[in-house]
Amino acid sequence: MITLDHVSYTYPGDGADRPALRDLSLSIDEGELVLVVGPSGSGKSTFLRTLNGLVPHFYGGKLSGRVDVAGHDPVAESPQGMAFVVGMVFQDPESQFVTERVEDELAFGMENQALPPALMRKRVEEVLDQLTISHLRDRHISTLSGGEKQRVAIASVLTLNPEVLVLDEPTSQLDPQSAEEVLVAIRRLNEDLGLTVILAEHRLERVVQFVDRVLWLPGPDSQPMLDRPRDILAQVPLAPPLVELAKRQRWQPLPLTVKEARRFVPRSQRSPARSAAAEVATLVTGSRQQAGASAAIVAEAVSYRYDDGSEAVSEVSLSLRGGEIAALMGRNGSGKTTLIKLLAGLLKPADGRVMISERKGTGVDGLGRLDTRNASTNAVVQVVGYVPQNPGVLLFKDTLLEELAFTRRGHGMPLDEAADRRLLARLGLAEEAERYPRDLSTGQRQRAALAAILVANPQVLLLDEPTRGLDYEQKEALVAILLDLRRQGCAVLLVTHDVELVARCADRVVLMGDGEVVVAGATREVMTGSLVFASQINKLYRDPAYLVVEDVALPERRS
Repeated sequence: MITLDHVSYTYPGDGADRPALRDLSLSIDEGELVLVVGPSGSGKSTFLRTLNGLVPHFYGGKLSGRVDVAGHDPVAESPQGMAFVVGMVFQDPESQFVTERVEDELAFGMENQALPPALMRKRVEEVLDQLTISHLRDRHISTLSGGEKQRVAIASVLTLNPEVLVLDEPTSQLDPQSAEEVLVAIRRLNEDLGLTVILAEHRLERVVQFVDRVLWLPGPDSQPMLDRPRDILAQVPLAPPLVELAKRQRWQPLPLTVKEARRFVPRSQRSPARSAAAEVATLVTGSRQQAGASAAIVAEAVSYRYDDGSEAVSEVSLSLRGGEIAALMGRNGSGKTTLIKLLAGLLKPADGRVMISERKGTGVDGLGRLDTRNASTNAVVQVVGYVPQNPGVLLFKDTLLEELAFTRRGHGMPLDEAADRRLLARLGLAEEAERYPRDLSTGQRQRAALAAILVANPQVLLLDEPTRGLDYEQKEALVAILLDLRRQGCAVLLVTHDVELVARCADRVVLMGDGEVVVAGATREVMTGSLVFASQINKLYRDPAYLVVEDVALPERRS
């Protein structure tokens, strides 16, 4: 079905001496569901782009070797010619939407291919039913949740009836529930229609149990592997927490799901479900949340309304103290990104106010407070660092070093290239210091944007989906940096769907729903027993004492 024979590819420009793919040979059978994994920048997205001809037709560069997809040569036929063979959904589904209405978006690709109207109507109805989104047909795309947009993006490529569906990190911006809905839909397409599916994903805990085989791409200087999930995960350094625990505990066969792992944990070691009274006793409702005197940033009954009058955030009160890492969680569309933009001063509240301690060491009750309603953007950014979901909006210089130097100048700081290189090294970007930022992979751009903010030593750091595009090793490096910032007294707020990140470093969790703070409390108490927001290890043991792998004693240390 899919064959690559000694394929090598090098992007044009500064990285011309470093191939993204080197001598890659593999074969994927018809009807397989294959997961592509590997470190950030190892060539996963490049591999996917070879399947429909985007590499080299759109990106340029040099490609050698042979690519065959269902009897077609993507290099010879170009992306347009491959549209009926390969349907591709990118990391950000919004980047491929053209129309405003869902049904119009589904028909757009077929209209470009001049298909008969009767056939277009038939296929639109079919994909609406296949992905259970018929109720969305008349909706404006801008009003959809993240999971709904992802399914619409998949539906828009399925209308061309491709033989292969290619997805690049389809769950990277989705909450756990939406991610599961999308993955179940993908699995159903694979099983019921026999559609060959190739997807790349960093959050293996979400997807590994759905796939037939895993393609491990370690980078152009190491040997790739294509095998069953258990066999690959037993050998590679990147693995979800449950698999990492199983390796440490020497569980065989290697469990891929919590259900499979439960047989290795005696019932006596697992806590029963907590009673409602026990849950209430450990939580602090959002309405009772109070701002502490030492808070670095405080939202006081903040509300924000869209132009159509609907409320995105409703009377939210939230405080963030220096030396604290808090996580803001909730399903897609719950108001998290709007709230973090209010805290960053990018949006002005319709009601309430956001107060920021202007100087390090100054509490909100002291002198030097900033009110974002009337403070200048320049005054706010001297104190608050904000990294949005799309890191590309922060990157516009020719090299990473120039990005960091620009930040230093904007904050009146002396230039220090040696310190900047050390920061890039901590973020795993030492070799990219002279590269053009927009040529980097998604995960690398994410870390580059973080470096451009961290170089100014903000006293408040706001991160929106900071682990998008990051592999497990890079996530651990990010956790180490966040914990170091906490020790230095920085206040950190993470807006994230990554429950494993929250389990590793957050002191407190604030859960939002429909624009309001539903509940807030200590991380171990809020996450324990949650059907959606619990970590893999916590789902296994159902006890606040167990959130991450390190909470579980090794076999030799047990009595």
